[in-house]
Amino acid sequence: MAIKNNKKAFTLVELLVAVAIFAIIGGIASGVFISALRAQRKSLAYQELLSQTSYLMEYMSRALRMARKDTSGGCVTPLDSTNFRNYQKTNSRILDGTTYSGPGIIFLNYQGICQEFFRDTNDFRLKESKNKAAPIVLTSDDLDVNFFNIGPDESWDQEDNDQPRVTFFLDITGKEQSKIKIQTTVSQRNPDILK
Repeated sequence: MAIKNNKKAFTLVELLVAVAIFAIIGGIASGVFISALRAQRKSLAYQELLSQTSYLMEYMSRALRMARKDTSGGCVTPLDSTNFRNYQKTNSRILDGTTYSGPGIIFLNYQGICQEFFRDTNDFRLKESKNKAAPIVLTSDDLDVNFFNIGPDESWDQEDNDQPRVTFFLDITGKEQSKIKIQTTVSQRNPDILK
């Protein structure tokens, strides 16, 4: 006579299949979660880059828009004794006894202060100097200004009756390989009637 066993149990094969299925589902779920975290980090890094770049463009645009013609020649070198300029492109400068190299633009701001924006090729930061004093950094340590260009030179010449304007271009890299290329053109706010 056979003894009936009413106890239900899982076999070893069934347990191994169940563990494998849960492991696969867990792996997929963690992969989706990690991908979502990476996407969020990239999104936040790009948002931070856009915010800082937007501030930088607005700050520089406002200063350049309010620039005025340097009729004394103390800041911007005149073309000759009668042709004064609003802006001048620069490539190197000595500020507070230190030599800095990199493209920049110098102008007389609305307060009559000689102001310059430039990209320092030593640390890839955008900097500002007022009255040839030691520069202050305009970009955070998280950003690298790969390229800064101002031009074209003929857009701010004084040989015509066109209002001077400045076009500047920035190529900036931030955290998580976020990158932005941005360009804007700024026209001087006050009519440029002095020749």
